[in-house]
Amino acid sequence: MTSSSDFDQKINNQQKQIKQLAEIGLALSGEKNINKLLEMIIDEARDLSNADAGTLYTVDGDKLHLSFEIMQNDSMKIRMGGTSGNKITLPKVPLYINGRPNHSNVSSYTALTGETINIPDVYKASGFDFTGPRKYDATTGYRSKSMLVIPMKNHENDIIGVLQLLNAKNIKTGKVVSFPAKYVNLIASLASQAAIVLTNTQLIHDLKNLFYSFIKSIATAIDEKSPYTGGHIRRVVFLTMMIAEEINKSHDGPFKDIYFNEDEIEELRLAAWMHDVGKITTPEHVVDKSTKLETIYDRIFLIETRFNLIAGLIKKRYLKQKIELLINEENSKDKIKRIEQVLGDEIKTLYDELDFIKECNKTKEFMDDDKIKRVKNIAKKTYSLNNEEHYYLTEDEVKNLCIRKGTLTEEERKIVENHAEMTLKILKQIPFPKKLANVPKYAASHHEKLDGSGYPRGLTAKEMPFQLRIMVIADIFEALTAKDRPYKQPINLSLAIKIMEYMKKDKHIDSDIYDLFIKERLFYDYAKKEMFSEQIDM
Repeated sequence: MTSSSDFDQKINNQQKQIKQLAEIGLALSGEKNINKLLEMIIDEARDLSNADAGTLYTVDGDKLHLSFEIMQNDSMKIRMGGTSGNKITLPKVPLYINGRPNHSNVSSYTALTGETINIPDVYKASGFDFTGPRKYDATTGYRSKSMLVIPMKNHENDIIGVLQLLNAKNIKTGKVVSFPAKYVNLIASLASQAAIVLTNTQLIHDLKNLFYSFIKSIATAIDEKSPYTGGHIRRVVFLTMMIAEEINKSHDGPFKDIYFNEDEIEELRLAAWMHDVGKITTPEHVVDKSTKLETIYDRIFLIETRFNLIAGLIKKRYLKQKIELLINEENSKDKIKRIEQVLGDEIKTLYDELDFIKECNKTKEFMDDDKIKRVKNIAKKTYSLNNEEHYYLTEDEVKNLCIRKGTLTEEERKIVENHAEMTLKILKQIPFPKKLANVPKYAASHHEKLDGSGYPRGLTAKEMPFQLRIMVIADIFEALTAKDRPYKQPINLSLAIKIMEYMKKDKHIDSDIYDLFIKERLFYDYAKKEMFSEQIDM
């Protein structure tokens, strides 16, 4: 007959176990890192059962194999998988062999049937193939004995993993014993809790991966929209993360009190991936404008055709004069010679002007006042066709040719700059979680400057957080050193650094971040990876 004290002790033990399970459940549900979570599951299961060793498997997505996730053995001082840094190199356990269920392996049997297996001594057990443990024991001197194998079922009763514990020990003597039946249900409850938490964590992880994949696909589409900016977004992400990680390593100077946590790093990375999403709305012929006269096509060819037409008209006019001389005058030889000389001079002048216009159409040289004046003088000239007078150049052609620097008119520049505003409008439609709430603001503000002269909102230094300042520098440096822009030749690293120095002096960029960028030679690490070797001159 059970005494009152024994009954009370039993009740107390059960209460402790329930409390322990509840605490374990809370701890598991609070962990979002899958590797840490898997380790916690095996740690808690071994602690509850006082097991010397344990292995955790998960069912692959194809449901054809079990993958080793965690392996632990205290006697052998082994910790593999998870956050240990020691990769498990063992092959996966097949659930099927030649199309038939693999019931010879105890872990695959449990995964297939959902049965819990409790074996007092694997050397004396029948029905399963324990060749592997025996070989391991023979090699290491270890003695595998008691084993408890429990399926991990999620809320839909699907088996998502297997928990395998080895060599339960008597708490007092340390002797290897069988897994007591009273602990089996306890471990099974833990496995069930763990499976549900693991499923939820994997769902969150999968959704996060899906979100990132979607974002990267959009970024790829934006880069592919223009053959001249392919890889720009990826390179800005790379540079941004490089700088942010270096700041996290800095323990003195201006960054000694600055550290970006995991959520802030993720927020910055997402902003970098999405910073040019507004370019979806920017017309390709503006983004890709490689010459001043380019629209859907380069209109320099239209001007060239027009000048060839004008040359033909000039020749026709002088040919008519020569014919009249031949008909009306006997001694016309000298006059014809003078006409041919004037014709040659006029044709040469015409094609000299065409060559000049072709050079103006490119972006190699700055358009000073003298060049602009010459373009306008050429444009004032006229030719007659079908009894109508036409100017050598149209008003729009003159406007584009007189762009002093680059290829964009003021209107086109505003169209390009509008991508920042569109980035904000697009990203505001996405319900980012609280920890990522700054993604739209960071992404849309990558063209802002500390002195307030940037766009789209003209932010000042006080309004620009460190994360944004990092991305501004990354975007500028990538643009300066890019080797795939149609409107400029790749510049050398030394010139890019010189331009950045001017921007620092003019308070366009953060001087502390830039100084770190130079001091730690991040610019050089980036250059080796992303620039032509001939660009790297320092």
